[in-house]
Amino acid sequence: MPKVLIGDKLSPAAVEIFHARGIETVTKTGLNTEELIAEIPEYDGLVVRSACKPNADVMAAATNLKVIGRAGIGVDNIDIKAATAKGVVVMNTPFGNAITTAEHAIALMFAAARQIPAANAETQDGKWPKSGYMGTEVSYKTLGLIGCGNIGSRVAERAIGLKMKVAAYDPFLTEERAVELGVEKVELDELLKRADIITLHVPLTEQTKNVLSRENLQKTKPGLILVNCARGGLVDEAAVKDLLESGHIKAAAFDVFAVEPAKENILFGTPNFIATPHLGAATSEAQENVALQVAEQMSDYLLSGAVTNALNMPSITAEEAPRIKPFATLAEKLGSFAGQISDFGYDEVVIEYEGEVAELNRKPMTAALLAGLLRASRGDVNMVSAPALLADSGVKLTETKTEDSPVYDSLIRIKVKTKATQNAPEGGWRTLAGTLIAGKPRIVEVKGMALEGDFAPVMLYVNNLDQPGFIGALGQMLGEEQINIATFHLGRTTAGDEAIALIGIDSTPSGGLVEKLNALPQVRYAKVLTF
Repeated sequence: MPKVLIGDKLSPAAVEIFHARGIETVTKTGLNTEELIAEIPEYDGLVVRSACKPNADVMAAATNLKVIGRAGIGVDNIDIKAATAKGVVVMNTPFGNAITTAEHAIALMFAAARQIPAANAETQDGKWPKSGYMGTEVSYKTLGLIGCGNIGSRVAERAIGLKMKVAAYDPFLTEERAVELGVEKVELDELLKRADIITLHVPLTEQTKNVLSRENLQKTKPGLILVNCARGGLVDEAAVKDLLESGHIKAAAFDVFAVEPAKENILFGTPNFIATPHLGAATSEAQENVALQVAEQMSDYLLSGAVTNALNMPSITAEEAPRIKPFATLAEKLGSFAGQISDFGYDEVVIEYEGEVAELNRKPMTAALLAGLLRASRGDVNMVSAPALLADSGVKLTETKTEDSPVYDSLIRIKVKTKATQNAPEGGWRTLAGTLIAGKPRIVEVKGMALEGDFAPVMLYVNNLDQPGFIGALGQMLGEEQINIATFHLGRTTAGDEAIALIGIDSTPSGGLVEKLNALPQVRYAKVLTF
């Protein structure tokens, strides 16, 4: 039974989802790093919000961990790189609090436009400052969105309902989607020049960090209203303070800050500045939605392998998972085979999908194949960590698909270009192909030679010349070591030329046997493979 640690407060309804799916849960909130390190080894899953912080040290101790679920959008508290290297899937729930965050951005926009908090404070203080607050109408103004994804698009919909014009800067926004939303897609400099109000709706990344720098803020229209409900670090807070005091920025409203909890901040106390304590997702509806969503996602992954809203692994729907799983198993075995016979490493990997498999979600299959390939030389590698490891190693990866397969309904082929050696200065290609027959992985091609065989737990792979006496000599050697042959599959180009033998055996032979095989005049290469 999978076991999940709930590291931050989660609703009883979400916990019940885990229990209904047969998953054991333990709730321990408020754990510091040392306590989390001591606790984490026995768990398959970890649920967090923003307080629990699984860092690299926690990942190193997480010997059984398979998935971290963030009930919410932001994952700043999770070391995703360390999780990926450890093979742990990191999921978030980007849709559960999108409406709530969009509504908070609109609320702050109105509050800043009419300076409602300051007017409220003075009114309740008995001052009745009617002439002291001259507001700004938002209707017919231009709202500039930095980010028009899940949350930004919802802000756009609400702004259009308020009769605002909306311009959006988002490199991932297509022209078709912009037309569908009714927004104008613009570059950042154009948005800065035209917007009366700017709201931000992007994650904090190396590309978005300080996107509203002092230089960019100085490009904005005088009288700007600025709203940030996304992430601290997107805006130069000191520059905002200076521009508020000079009057260039008329009002600003922030829900997020560069350092949180923001017990103090350079902006606090600045006239026409409004602050809320990271309340974007703080509604009962949103908190319940993201909790239920993360419980469903983690349960699906732990029980069926379905991957939803993962940040470091391709998504696999619950409907796709049963169909993809046998092909992923085949791909992993092909990768393992290629890795075990590529003794000197490799410079390039080509994966070809033919037939019906080409129309499936291929990313998980590619990840599984790379995991098998890298495991031969890198040890503990899985579908999560393998693509990142291959990319870091500088090995070129090419993937192709063909709708037709000449012989089989579906075929997966891997080609690995091995590194140059003294005997092979140009390197060489190792080519393997496999398919599913009656739902089970079968190898059907080695080095361009057709043969059909099972992936036995222990196999002898022999590349030999097709000459008399080889099979007899091989059988005698195995007999002398008391090794039983379970399966025997042969492939060859033409009589007397190159041939391949795949022999499934019931026990692992000694290194001495492999040396004897490689010493036979007919043998070019022999190796023991395990699956």
